[in-house]
Amino acid sequence: MEIKKIAVLGAGQMGNGIAHVCAQAGYEVKMRDIEQRFLDKGMATIKKNLERGLKKGKTTEEEIEATLGRIDGVLDLEEAVKEADLVIEAIPEVVQLKLDTWKEVDGLAPPHAILASNTSSISITQMAAVTNRPEKFIGMHFFNPVPVMRLVEIIKGQATADETVEVIRRVSERLGKQTVLVNEAPGFAVNRLLVPAINEAIFAVQEGVATVEDMDLAIKLGLNWPMGPLTLADFVGLDTLLYISDYFVDEFKDSKYRAPALLRKMVRAGWLGRKAGRGFYDYSGDEPKPMRF
Repeated sequence: MEIKKIAVLGAGQMGNGIAHVCAQAGYEVKMRDIEQRFLDKGMATIKKNLERGLKKGKTTEEEIEATLGRIDGVLDLEEAVKEADLVIEAIPEVVQLKLDTWKEVDGLAPPHAILASNTSSISITQMAAVTNRPEKFIGMHFFNPVPVMRLVEIIKGQATADETVEVIRRVSERLGKQTVLVNEAPGFAVNRLLVPAINEAIFAVQEGVATVEDMDLAIKLGLNWPMGPLTLADFVGLDTLLYISDYFVDEFKDSKYRAPALLRKMVRAGWLGRKAGRGFYDYSGDEPKPMRF
């Protein structure tokens, strides 16, 4: 099966990044969101990221124009998916929202279309089960920022066909990504390790073991991470981190995955990280400033 047209559901942080790399690789892309302001912001982000590549000599003005020309922002779901060969969903990590969306998409997309979720933790088998094509349903987990990060986790659900896996592997390679294949389990491979690690860093700050900046510096220098776990938490979004933690506890029935009380309080306060202007760091000034707890 040859993929020519891709629909990306969601124009947010992950969605616009996925649309960016798909269009840059030569695919025709429909990027869909529920409000025009989200589409406008997503397109502005794509343009900004492409122009950053121009300054670094990684692309040309002609290539930027061609890439942007291959992305069509739309509000109507049917318009987005009716001619798609591949639908990639990048909407919020809310189980019922994803199930409802996939139920609707299944009735609108062509029968041959592959359906792929960018979920970072939710069951691929559960989502596939609400469609009439579970053999064509798969997880395609990108990492943020999508144009920079090289990994795509391919997640095989209970009914996913081997042919579907191979198609998605080929698409990922065309996007310039490396892939790993994992069988479905909460958090898959990366987040199974990453989320508990970030939570432990938050527990350490909560217990007064180290300050925010010292915890980040310790992990950067001691484990050679490119950024500290609390900086990364802000980047991911503290609400997303809390959701995944709670999902892990529910799925694994194991309290070792529990979220720190500090994380839950911060989410309740609306301190969600970079996107909210405040998390473990305050982003209101020219440089992020670590918060005190």
